[in-house]
Amino acid sequence: MNRAATLVVPALAAQALCLVLGCGGGGEADADGGQQGADLGPEELITPDDPGVADVRLEIDSTMDRRAISPFIYGSNQVDEDDTHGVTIGRIGGNRWTAYNWETNASNAGSDYLYQNDTYLGGGSLPGGAVANNVTPLHDDGLDALLTVPIAGWVAADTDGPTPNDGSGRDNGRFLPVLASGGDPGGAPRLNDGTVYTDEFVDWVRRTLMPNGTVFFSLDNEPDLWSSTHAEIHPTGVTYTELVERNVDHATAITRVVPDAVVFGPVNYGYAGFMNLQSASDAAGRDFIDFYLGAMSDAEDDAGRRLVDVLDVHWYPEARGANVRITEDDSSDPVADARMQAPRSLWDPSFTETSWITDCCSGGPIRLIPRLQEKIDVHYPGTGLAITEYNYGAAGHISGGVAQADVLGIFGREGLFAAMWWQLSEDRAFVDGAFEMFRDFDGDGGRFGDTSISASTSDVARVSVYASVDAASSGRMVVVAINRAGQPLSAGIRIAHTRRFRSARVFRLTAASSSPVPDTAATLTLTNALTVMLPARSVTTMELLP
Repeated sequence: MNRAATLVVPALAAQALCLVLGCGGGGEADADGGQQGADLGPEELITPDDPGVADVRLEIDSTMDRRAISPFIYGSNQVDEDDTHGVTIGRIGGNRWTAYNWETNASNAGSDYLYQNDTYLGGGSLPGGAVANNVTPLHDDGLDALLTVPIAGWVAADTDGPTPNDGSGRDNGRFLPVLASGGDPGGAPRLNDGTVYTDEFVDWVRRTLMPNGTVFFSLDNEPDLWSSTHAEIHPTGVTYTELVERNVDHATAITRVVPDAVVFGPVNYGYAGFMNLQSASDAAGRDFIDFYLGAMSDAEDDAGRRLVDVLDVHWYPEARGANVRITEDDSSDPVADARMQAPRSLWDPSFTETSWITDCCSGGPIRLIPRLQEKIDVHYPGTGLAITEYNYGAAGHISGGVAQADVLGIFGREGLFAAMWWQLSEDRAFVDGAFEMFRDFDGDGGRFGDTSISASTSDVARVSVYASVDAASSGRMVVVAINRAGQPLSAGIRIAHTRRFRSARVFRLTAASSSPVPDTAATLTLTNALTVMLPARSVTTMELLP
């Protein structure tokens, strides 16, 4: 396979990043080609009638707040092998991959289990076997992949069981050093040279996996916690200076081998990591995300090319209900209610959750996505934003499904480049159902559109709404309405659009069903104004057609 051929997929991924971030111009094409049903034109925008009295009013306008929705926001760290539920990208990440040796497939469990070197990740004796075993099934299912690149400095040298957790294993042969560059890309790894090289690893990925699908690269996993999760190789806390140097060195190696690579970093674990890298010794009162973005901007100036494309963080909400963290499986009403409200901390300047973050650090509403985007805009414009681990708890309960659907709508509207859910409990039925409400609501590929449009609610505490159209054609609109309340609500919906809708398909996710159910009893009179009943604690997806 020649080098040019292997760069086709990452080049397309880079174009997707540019599309989401608004890097280029270009107008929209209409698939109708000017035939019957084509747009009336902006000067003939249909003004909707008044839908009448309702519990909540929803306003939708297809001419305002238009934004491309990245296909990579519908991701997971644990893709269901039997049914992907409309997931688009899988992440190969987590603590296990920090000390993964791609040459032998040995890895270390860290604090998760006895700091043990073993063969847990599988892959046999073939170099990269554990990676191929994870990436190839994703590509076979038409999904893309985000791959972790170890940068903490050391990887497992053997599979002989527990290792010391004080770093001394680095001195007695239990680990091998990792260097960003200096390998011999293009052939089999040199197994007896005592060193593992990132450039060799990435070249193997380029030659072996990238011809079959997109692979993005992530600069390790939660470095702010290395000194606790991986004390066997990094017993002291990482510093601002060290982490930036490691990001620059390994991103340089990645982009030297794959110039069009899309690189994610620094993969912080949570809010304390965002603020000060978990109290890094050289924090000196500086905000870490600000520092990191500025350093990556400087690194681009020095390198003559961008090295890190996407600011990558993890988000396990700290919000509590009845003093129980919502990420627990508790589905009692106080916790369930707090869980369904918690997604508002991703964006809402009027919402303050109950958590240690709002008590000590955020100065009120967290506004996580706008807060991070503002940092990007100031310190490194053009950088994408990703949340590559998150979970809102109770994946097997309707409150978990409601929260998950709300999160997916927020990610699209707020312009995230990528997001991947992390499974915390065995029962995930309602989270899977929430993905389907956006990605396969009719069981036949029915999906939310690829372009977010303006959608507002008169009562954000009870009802959220998200709306979309397709960039290539305005022939349909998909609206997702979410009722957090414990009782049914009527929603009066007004739709300003250049088409008059005449029919609708309606699908529900409720406590009675963990997968989308078509509502054949719903009778909607469509004059671009309609009233819809939203069941208690539910997600309603409406596909409107001319």
